[in-house]
Amino acid sequence: MTSAFAPLGLSEKLCETVARLGFEEPTPIQSAAVPELIKGGDVLGQAATGTGKTAAFALPAVEVFAGTEAKPGAPRVLVLTPTRELALQIDESLGDYAKYTPLRTCVVFGGVNQRPQIDCLKRGVDVLTATPGRLLDLIGQGHISLKQIEFFVLDEADRMLDMGFIHDIRRLL
Repeated sequence: MTSAFAPLGLSEKLCETVARLGFEEPTPIQSAAVPELIKGGDVLGQAATGTGKTAAFALPAVEVFAGTEAKPGAPRVLVLTPTRELALQIDESLGDYAKYTPLRTCVVFGGVNQRPQIDCLKRGVDVLTATPGRLLDLIGQGHISLKQIEFFVLDEADRMLDMGFIHDIRRLL
């Protein structure tokens, strides 16, 4: 049986993963964003909580980069988010979607010991989810390079701007 996600451009393997996670039909934000992101386009999306926004950017990231090799300290996908709670939630979702691929994910955020995060980066990471402050700290210490980024997500950009992260975002860009 063909998955409802296959027409979005997802591989059979990723469609199977999505089905195992209980997804039956793509939401409107997923239907609009996933094909465009897989093609390498830019997307500005807005949708209510609970409509699958994380999957809308995470599924294409997994699809496009699952066959690539992780490099220490040089992720190819960066998801920037305002809070550690959201960063952890996104990283968990990315891990679920990438479970049957060699894709490596890592999450970095402040308020905790950075050593485990640095160790994660040294092992190689394809997809990095980060809060702005800790990311800038780790870049400043030479643990991360953003030169290989090909897929960049500002998740909850409006909230980051409300929280005063505009200068950090500009520095990262």
